Amino acid sequence: MVQKLPPLRRVLTGHDANGQSVIVSDAPSPSPLTVPTRPGYMVANVWRTGAAPSDVNAPDDILAHKGVLPPERGTVIRVIDFPPEPEDPAEMKAMLDATFREIYPDADHTGETKGHSGMHRTLTVDYAIVLHGAITAVMDEGETVLTAGDILIQRGTNHAWSNRSGEICRICFVLIDASASG
Repeated sequence: MVQKLPPLRRVLTGHDANGQSVIVSDAPSPSPLTVPTRPGYMVANVWRTGAAPSDVNAPDDILAHKGVLPPERGTVIRVIDFPPEPEDPAEMKAMLDATFREIYPDADHTGETKGHSGMHRTLTVDYAIVLHGAITAVMDEGETVLTAGDILIQRGTNHAWSNRSGEICRICFVLIDASASG
């Protein structure tokens, strides 16, 4: 049985007709995504911006977001629950292939590299903030275990996430559109 964490709560602020700050919405994330062949894996896209600087009064269009990448010159914040990986590498590969095919077709899914079939790359700067549990960040050369409270800054590198902890892990990701020099 796959452990579940509480639903993600999204609180959205704004202004009333008199210009006073108010809570506009306080509810679960409106866009949870799952992969039927990967029990316990859940992605919640929370908010996105279309450009920088961003209009603070821009409408909520997160339901229109598709794929892994933020809009050009924009950002996307998402939370992902990573269940523990199965011990069978073939089973894990099938789960990851389905995840990239169904949710992240725009990712450069490089596949099996350095022993992990979830290797992928995006031309983004990502802030990965571990909220619950533990996960291993796998690079082409080396890896490190991150636990609740740790923050990884991913700068367009080939990488994978491997939950070897035996328990669910929740990570908040902020992806920022980027470019590569040199």
